[in-house]
Amino acid sequence: MSRLDELIAEMCPDGVEYKTLGEVATISRGGNFQKKDYVENGVPCIHYGQIYTRYGLFVDETISFISDEKAKKQKFAKPNDVIMAVTSENVEDVCSSIAWLGNEDVAVSGHTAIIHHTLDPKFMVYFLRSRHFYKQKLKLVHGTKVIEVTPDHLARVVLPVPPLEVQREIVRILDNFTELTAELTAELTAELTARKKQYEYYRNELLSRTDNKVSLSDIELNHCSGATPKKGNKAFYEKGNVPWLRTQEVVFNEIYETECSITEYAVEKTGTKWIPSNCVIVAISGASAGRCAINKIPLTTNQHCLNIEIDKKKALYKYVFYCVSNQFDELVEKREGARGDLNASRILGLKIPLPSLSEQKKIVDVLDKLNNLTNDISSGLPAEIAARQKQYEYYRDKLLSFKELNA
Repeated sequence: MSRLDELIAEMCPDGVEYKTLGEVATISRGGNFQKKDYVENGVPCIHYGQIYTRYGLFVDETISFISDEKAKKQKFAKPNDVIMAVTSENVEDVCSSIAWLGNEDVAVSGHTAIIHHTLDPKFMVYFLRSRHFYKQKLKLVHGTKVIEVTPDHLARVVLPVPPLEVQREIVRILDNFTELTAELTAELTAELTARKKQYEYYRNELLSRTDNKVSLSDIELNHCSGATPKKGNKAFYEKGNVPWLRTQEVVFNEIYETECSITEYAVEKTGTKWIPSNCVIVAISGASAGRCAINKIPLTTNQHCLNIEIDKKKALYKYVFYCVSNQFDELVEKREGARGDLNASRILGLKIPLPSLSEQKKIVDVLDKLNNLTNDISSGLPAEIAARQKQYEYYRDKLLSFKELNA
């Protein structure tokens, strides 16, 4: 029998009492400082956006500070309080929580809840990150574009309240499990990164063996961009069977299907155009600008894709794809404007090395094999990382499940 089992058998053999968060904690809102109020040294502070982007589960030092003067008007979390982000555009981020384990009070920004409670702080956070809490959270949040939850609603959350010694033993187990999971994930991630760098190194070597360079415009048969049919017009989308590609799907890949479809009527009435299979597609706009793909099926695209049909008498489309992928950084340097956009002339002006067709074929064959090996590993390692995370979440949720007293 484990130490945890012994404690449960001794201290709560008939089950554990369940209480609302309002019964074991007082919940208040944070203050009103902004990121612009940060100073180099001053009063430690935590901004709500940092809770789900910069910190782990437990925090004893802050990365931000505000002035003494600004701090006079703020709300503070005390040591062992839990700080929760209660506003986000992403439902997954709403109610992300951290335990403040520092030795002094810490200023907390708006869009947060400060939970001053009577439980072990780590136990509280582990529960607030569990599936048990997540299912309750979905019933409490409201909003569409901005999603939030109020302190009053949080107070209704029901959680198990085992004896403090049981809480601490669960925390000890989960701390060890968390550390082991993090170590393994780091090792797997490092291996994946190393494999990708190895592939990129050989790709660059193979594509640097000729001094003969041409612009993409010299080897194209045709190029075009697409369009986005008006979203409010059901005739453009309802029961559509025309594959329609968006730039977020352009990620150095081969495309066999698209996430969205439009109707033939949309193709007829808007600027969308059918393109043949095996075009080299380059994203034009925003964060995805410069990424490329190959469409393995005929399809249409939005206006943020430049679709280049390659003259097969001059170049192999797959060879061109590898060249454009290899010169992604060069395309990034060509971005302009606030959004970091490209245009057709900048992309078509990209110069790539061009050996003979037979040499292109040899290079493509080698890179296909290397790419397949890398993808096999790449698909395997993320799957392993995901499996480890699911395993961790399963055992965490199981440790936080108790028979309810007098149920």
